[in-house]
Parts: sequence; structure tokens; C-alpha cells
Amino acid sequence: MSSLSRELVFLILQFLDEEKFKETVHKLEQESGFLFNMKYFEDQVLAGEWEEVERYLSGFTKAEDNRYSMKIFFEIRKQKYLEALDRQDRAKAVDILVKDLKVFASFNEDLFKEITQLLTLENFRQNEQLSKYGDTKTARNIMLAELKKLIEANPLFRDKLTFPAFKASRLRTLINQSLNWQHQLCKNPRPNPDIKTLFTDHTCASSNGTRPPPTNAPLAGPVPKPGVFPPLGGHGPFQTVVSPPPSAIASWMSAANPSMPHSAVAAPPGLVQAPSSAAFFKHARIPPGGPGIDYQSADSEHLMKRLRTGQPDEVSFSGTSHTPNINSPDDLPKTVVRNLSQGSNVMSMDFHPQKQTVLLVGTNVGDISIWEVGSRERLALKNFKVWNISACSMPFQTTLVKDATISVNRCVWGPDGSILGVAFSKHIVQIYMYSQAGELRQHLEIDAHTGGVNDIVFAHPNKQLSIVWDAAMGHRQYTFEGHESAVYSLCPHYKENIQFIFSTSIDGKIKAWLYDSVGSRVDYDAPGLWCTTMAYSADGTRVFSCGTSKEGESHLVEWNESEGAIKRTYLGFRKRSLGVVQFDTTRNRFLAAGDEFQIKFWDMDNTNMLTSTEADGGLPASPRLRFNKEGSLLAVTTSDNGIKILANSDGQRLLRILETRAFDGARGLSESVNVKAPVAGALSHIPNVSTFISPIADRTDRIQQPMSLLASMESNRVVDVKPRILEKGWKFPDISDASQLKTLKLPDPLTPSKVLRLIYTNSGVSLLALSANAVHKLWKWQRNDRNPSGKSSTSNVPQLWQPTNGALMSNDITDVKASEDSITCIALSKNDSYVMSASGGKVSLFNMMTFKVMTTFMPPPPAATYLAFHPQDNNIIAIGMEDSTIQIYNVRVDEVKTKLKGHQKRISGLAFSQSLNILVSSGADAQLFVWNIDGWEKKKSRAIQAPPGQLTPLAGETRVQFHNNQTHLLVSHESQIAIYDSQLECVCSWYPRDSLASPVSSAIYSCDGALIYAGFHDGAVAMFDSDSLALQCRISPSAYLSSFSIAAHPSDPYQFAVGMSDGSVHVLEPSESETKWTGGSTSQDNGNGLPSITSSSALNSSQPSETPSR
Repeated sequence: MSSLSRELVFLILQFLDEEKFKETVHKLEQESGFLFNMKYFEDQVLAGEWEEVERYLSGFTKAEDNRYSMKIFFEIRKQKYLEALDRQDRAKAVDILVKDLKVFASFNEDLFKEITQLLTLENFRQNEQLSKYGDTKTARNIMLAELKKLIEANPLFRDKLTFPAFKASRLRTLINQSLNWQHQLCKNPRPNPDIKTLFTDHTCASSNGTRPPPTNAPLAGPVPKPGVFPPLGGHGPFQTVVSPPPSAIASWMSAANPSMPHSAVAAPPGLVQAPSSAAFFKHARIPPGGPGIDYQSADSEHLMKRLRTGQPDEVSFSGTSHTPNINSPDDLPKTVVRNLSQGSNVMSMDFHPQKQTVLLVGTNVGDISIWEVGSRERLALKNFKVWNISACSMPFQTTLVKDATISVNRCVWGPDGSILGVAFSKHIVQIYMYSQAGELRQHLEIDAHTGGVNDIVFAHPNKQLSIVWDAAMGHRQYTFEGHESAVYSLCPHYKENIQFIFSTSIDGKIKAWLYDSVGSRVDYDAPGLWCTTMAYSADGTRVFSCGTSKEGESHLVEWNESEGAIKRTYLGFRKRSLGVVQFDTTRNRFLAAGDEFQIKFWDMDNTNMLTSTEADGGLPASPRLRFNKEGSLLAVTTSDNGIKILANSDGQRLLRILETRAFDGARGLSESVNVKAPVAGALSHIPNVSTFISPIADRTDRIQQPMSLLASMESNRVVDVKPRILEKGWKFPDISDASQLKTLKLPDPLTPSKVLRLIYTNSGVSLLALSANAVHKLWKWQRNDRNPSGKSSTSNVPQLWQPTNGALMSNDITDVKASEDSITCIALSKNDSYVMSASGGKVSLFNMMTFKVMTTFMPPPPAATYLAFHPQDNNIIAIGMEDSTIQIYNVRVDEVKTKLKGHQKRISGLAFSQSLNILVSSGADAQLFVWNIDGWEKKKSRAIQAPPGQLTPLAGETRVQFHNNQTHLLVSHESQIAIYDSQLECVCSWYPRDSLASPVSSAIYSCDGALIYAGFHDGAVAMFDSDSLALQCRISPSAYLSSFSIAAHPSDPYQFAVGMSDGSVHVLEPSESETKWTGGSTSQDNGNGLPSITSSSALNSSQPSETPSR
């Protein structure tokens, strides 16, 4: 149903309500499914009208739709059952048990048995769980409160709980306006027309065949109260108008609203929903006779119902329809920083998903290359060849004999960058494995199609990496049939564990498919009706398409997700584009397209072109382009078979860092070290067990190759090799004087208290500390001439921010004795709008702008000791507890979904890996546990490895953090820093000794994953290589420091902050001349006499360095 038709239903509902047709109102609410009348529902529940309650609910959901719906129906039927028992009506109770409650037995058989056993009791209150059941009225009120929470949380109700705001008698007003309009068009308008019917258009009949004299008198009269039809003049005098042609009116009536905003939704205080990206399926057609409920069909049916609402099942901590845009147009990469000569025409490009400067390129002669754009080095080049011609089909062999030329149509990285796929213009797809050293290894060749393979994408249907074919074994998994012309492009997406894929064809059709081989669920026409590509914004909430018609007209549009219609069309293309225009998105903010020998940019929220660049000239008419993941670099094809790399300020800085890193001196170990081989699997190989650390050039010395997604998830082959231990004798570059260090002590007029937790905001513009006195302190860097980006820097002093009312953001510590040993934990929402923390008391949710407490939960005992947001659902939080359990808590419904048990002491660390679908926990028992986040079952556990010579089991706080590759795990304990793989096998470890003999207090990865920053109890800071754990640099402690926390900047790999025991916070960076924490000289000693900066002088300055901001 269109948006206008939906609004008409609301107008009718208002009219019926004003006319007191109460039963009809509720019948229309239920049959249309547009408005759930909570007041009516409450009345029926409290009155015990159970048949009406379920009938009314059936218009909006069924018990099997989702877990919320199931819970709603179960609670209603359970209450009906208990009331029958309370009345001693055993026959009715048995009838309810058999007809209504038995359907839930398949989901929880034990619960059904327990409910059945109530029949054997004289009074069901003898059951311990029902001992507090009061009278019927009280029980209904308690149940109603629970039902309201479930309904508000249920995505199927999310835009149906609030009646739209519009004036009373709106339908009457519209009719009145229509009659006024009709009267204005009369050939012989009468001054006092007589309206007798609404069934036909109004006309004024002439009197005795004569035309009455024209009149300018208004058709006046006040708008009456509801229930009385208003006179024609209800809206004042007529204005002189020109009648539009009938075709124009008809066109307007049939057109969809292109600018329909996202609807508001109901949510708990402070938590507002984000728009759904999957609502594109709104007009989905479900083929009859589908398969039974399984992984896809059960959830997909739920999705089809949900997508009609246009809302997701998650909380985004934002009050806007889309995440607020904080980027400036200056953030666009427009400066040419690199020119790469490919040698043949570039057909496709894709940046590595984790290595921001590694670019995959495919050409018109079938070659693929991998470039390191920072060093301008071509890491790999593969000329086209068929790996096994005898295994190919005869049509393909015949085609090659007739014409051996072949082109790359598309090349793309896999999700974790360990695999890449290439689609060729004739028949085949080739899959390569990629190592971090830049090596390509043939993995799989698929004779996939008859004719050209126009596109290739990776997806995860049924939790398995696929390219519609199985990417591991080459087996065909799905065939999607339904396009009447050649398929031009693909766009996979997922929402709430539902995988689906859009496809476009050269006749301009857009279709959408679930991985069930049932058929297309969506069928739309793309603007231009020819070659179109689609892409989602980075956060998955907005979908765009760009295409060119056969006549050369280009169209860049955003789709209305809730209506399946075009929401906005972007302007700025030439009337006749020379070629098919290519486009890309970045930063959830910008769009870019190649047109008219230049790159054109748009703000996603503005249809007018924002800016453009010719990139110093030399671009083809419709250049191809691709952003890297962070949006700091943009690769653009040139007309001379080359590639230009454009960068913004962040991109330029990244490339400068890589340049300096490429010229680092050699570093090594005094002897080779034993390295545990990574887990082998279908998509991985086992490197040499014993490897010597070689000199580095742009970090190609990485010993430990990242495990591919499939290898880490599927393989159980483990090589039994002892983990490497770095022995004494290493040498490393070192900072030798204070000019190589920039520091800034942050201003703080508040009462000093030891800093227990320290964290950067995700945007990098603020720093948040949690002190032992339970007070949060937030420092914000401001945009100014010296700091145009507004990001944190030692060259600019931030402000200690507080709201205008001077409120402090303090945790609840009622009945908790605050001390320097208080148990504290903290976690930030993804958009920095909210912070969740605890200091031994209740967990508090704060608004970061107002410092207001939005809600509190989890009162002790036990106290919360660690917090981690679920990577796919901000509603779900993993909470480590002092009693050694982990509680999986749903904030939205205020409910603990499950408890994970296994640790012996309090939880001290939690880390999610979205790619591996696991949660890793660590505790004060020095144990590591791996949990599957689908069913929350335990997969594996082990104690961390004790240092050599220590016989007693370890104990004490243990923390964990996943590397960017989502497979390697940093484990820190006072006795060590170690790297573990996803199978909990220790890859390498480092133990305190010599000049770093103090116990480890904390450790964290730098944002690029290349370094590990570690703090020590004596106040020292050390930087380690994240692969080899080779020491890179040390800043020695001052006399007064005893311990502190450490935080790594989210986008600058060489900036970090430390929180001191005296309550101060310092930001540290290497000097401008050094740019990195690896110095320019090597130590003259192997550890004992290490020259280093003493932090007592470096960290006590309250003024920024004089070095200009980078």
C-alpha cells in the first residue's frame, strides 16, 4: 500500500472515532495493521477478554513471527490458564493447555511439563515460582506491564504505536477543500451552491439557461465541530487559480512521494531507532508453496513482515534518522598524491578491507595487480591464464580457441582480505589466497557461466563464505533465475542475520533474492532502464544506485527504504554522459561519481553537487573510482592506463607514515625463534614453522600470516609447535632525548582522583576518563585555524567539557565504598552519543551531551566488572560480573537473556569478533573462554601460559582485545603480554624483565594494529611490534608514578594517552621529525642500560609542544 493510501486509512480512523464508531475503529486498526491501539489493548487485557485480545493481536503479529511475539502470546495464554486453575475450572484449564499452550512445547519442553504439573496441585501457588501470585486483577496488571515492554520492543509494532499528529476533522477539511476547488471550476458558479452529494463531482446548473453574473463574494463560513459537515467556505475566500490539465492532476495523484522521511518510532527514554536498510523488500512477493521453516525461511518470513515497518531490531544511540554527519567537505580526498602506471586499461579496483593503502586492480587484458600505494610498489602481478583447461567446459574451450582475448570485469576482496575473487569476460571466476607479504596463491577456478561474468561479490549465507558458489570448494550453492536480460551488477547485504542480494540487469530491472532458490522477492525499474550499480552506505542504513541509459542520461539516486521508491535524485550530470558512470560512497556522508572527465562529489543529504575535481587532468570521460574503507584515499583511473590516488589530510598523513616506515633500518633477533603455525584449513596454508624475522619494508616482515575466515572457523588441524618466546639479546631503536617526544597534560580543575579507565571517543575528538571517585571527565578538542579537523593533538589544548548547568557525570556508588581499588568498567556507543559505565554500583547509561543519566540497571551484588556492546546489536550488552558470570543483557526490554558460567573469579575482559561470530572472555582466574554468540554455548577454554620457571597456576586480572584482523587476540596479564589465535593457541609472548621488570598494568593495540602500547605498574610505557612483540620504544617512569591506564587513538596509530595515579591525563606523540615510536638509532645495550626519556620531565608540562600541529 502506498504512503498516501496508508495516510487515508488514518484519516478514516480519525473520522470513525469522531463519529463514535468504536467497534469499527478497532476492526480497521486490526485489519489494516497500521495502528496498534495500546489503550484498547490494555482495556481488553484488564477485562480478561482473551479471545478479543488474541484476535486484535493477530492483525499485527503471530506467535511464530519472532521471539517477542512468542513471549507475548505465551504470557497471555499462561495468564488465561492460571485464571482457570484459580477458579478451579480444571476442564477449561486442560482445554487451554492442549489448544493454546501446547504449541510452545517444541520451543521449551521443560517449561511445558512444569505448566502441565500445575494441574496436579490443589493450589498452583504451591509452585515456588508462583508463590507470589496475588489476585486476578493484580496479576493482570503485572502481566500487562510486561506485555507493553514486549510490544514496544517488538520490531513489528515499531511504527504502529503512535497515531500521526494532524488536526481534528482532517478528512472533512480535505473534502471541503475539494468542493471549493470543484466549485471554482464551474462554468456558471452560483454564489450559494447547493451541495447534495459527494458521489459525483459538483457542478452549478445554470438557471433558466442563463448565465448568472460573476461574483467575487467569498463562500464563507466557519469550520464546524466534528460531526457536522462544514460549508464550502470553510477555508475562507477563493483565490484566483488556473486549472491544471487533468493529466497533471492524475500524474500527481499516482506518483509516490519522493521525499518521505523516515518515520519516528517508539523507544525507551533516550534510545531512538535508526532506519532500516532492509525495508526495500516492502512490496515483496512471497512465492507460494515455499519450503518449511529453516535457517533462511523462518527468519526471512519474519524479515518480510518487519520490512513493511521500515525499522530495524536494534537501538542506535542517536536522535536522528541517520547518524549525524560531522565530516567537512574538506575531508574529501581531492589532492593527487600518487600516480601509478598500470600499463593497460583499468577495468576494476578495490581497496583492501583492512590495509587502507593496498589496492587490487584488474585490467582489460586479464591481468590483476596488487599495489601498495604508499610506497608505489606493485606487490603482485598475475597475467591471465587458465589454470586447468582440461577441467573447463567445451563451450569455454571453444570460445578461447576462437578469441583468446579476455578482460577482467570485476575484482573484489573477501570480507577479511585473505581471499580475493576475479570475474572475467568469458565464463570463469578465479579465487586467490592473499598473504600479508603480498603473495598470491591460486585457490579455486570456477567455470561459472556461459558468456561473460559481469560481477562477483562475497557474502555469508548460512554462515558460510560464498560467491553464490562455495568459495572454499567451488560447489554451486544457489541459482537465481528471473532476469530477462543479462545481469549487470550485484549488491549483497544482510540485516539481523538475514542475508539477501540485489541484482540489476541491462534492461534496468532491480531484483532482490534470499538465499533459498525460491525466486525474486522484489522487482523494480531502475532510472534509465539500462546499466545500474547499487551500493549501501558504510553503516548499512541507506541504499543508492547509479546508472546510465542507452541515450547517455545518468541517474544517481537514493532509494526510500520503507517504500521501495526513489527518495532523492542527485543533480549535476551532463545531459549525455560518455560511457556508463561509476560511483562509490564513503563515511556515511559522501557520494562520488566519475563524469565529464572529472570526479563529482555530493553530500548524501543534498541533491545539489557539492564539489568536483579534475585531479590535475588526464581523466577519461567516465573514470572509474574507489574509496578506501576510511574514505581518506580515492583511486581514480586515467586515460593513459594509469591510476591516480587522491587523498585528504588524513590520507596524506598516512602515506607519509608509510614512507618513513619503508626506510626503517633492519632489525632482527640474535637467533631464529620458533613460531607456531596458524591453523590450516580449506583456504589457508601452513608457513614454515621456524622463521627468522627479516628486515622490514612497509611491514612486509609480518611473520604471522592472518588466518582466513574459513580457516579459523572450520579447521581443526593444529600444528603442535611451542609458541615463540623472545629471549634476551634483542636490539631496538630508541628515543634518546626529549625533542623526540611531544606531550600535553590536559587541564583539570576538578578534584584529583586516580584514573582507572581511559578511552578515546570513536571520532577521535574527545578523551573520556573515569576516576576512582566515580566521576567521568570529558575533554574535547575544538576546531580552529591550528586544528581544522578538531581531532586530538598535543599541539592544541582541549577543554574539560561540562554542560551549562555544571552537572558532573558520576556513577551510582550508593552503598559502595569508593576507593582506588574500585571495580570500574566503561563502554562507548558507536556514535559517541552515550556512555555506559559502573564503579561498583549500578550500571549507568549517560547522555554524553547533557551528562544526564538515561537509565540505571544491574544493582549489585554482584557488581559489573566489564562491559562490551554486541557488534551487531546495540541493544545487547555482555556484562562481566564480580561473581564470575557473564550476563547477556537486553537494554531495551531490561532483561537478562542468558548467563554464561565457567570462570572461577570475576570477569576482567570481554572481546567480540564479528567475523568469527564469537565472544572471548577473560577473568581474574587467568582463564580464557570462547563463546559462540548465536547460541551462547561455550566452544573452548584454557588457562593462559605461565612464564618459564613458574610452576604455580597464574591468577590476577587478565584482559583481551581482538586485532583488526578479528582473528588474533591480545592477552595482557601482569606477568606477560601474549598473542593468541582463535583456537586459543599462544602464537608469541613477552615477559617483563631487565629494564621493564615491573608487572604489566595494561596493553592495547594501536588503531592500525601495527603496535601494542603497554603500561607497567612503575609508570613505564613501552611500544611493541604487534606481530613479533619486539620492543620498539620505552619511556621510563618518574619517581611518583605508580600505575595508570592507557588508551590508543582511534585513527592516529602513533598517538596515545595515559591516565596517572595522581589523577592527571597526558597525551603523547612522537616528535614531528620522528613521526613514529621507533626512533632513529639502536640501543647500545640489550636492555639493562637502555637510554630513554624520563617521563618526569616530559609528562609534567601543562603546555602544548611548540611543534606545529601535524
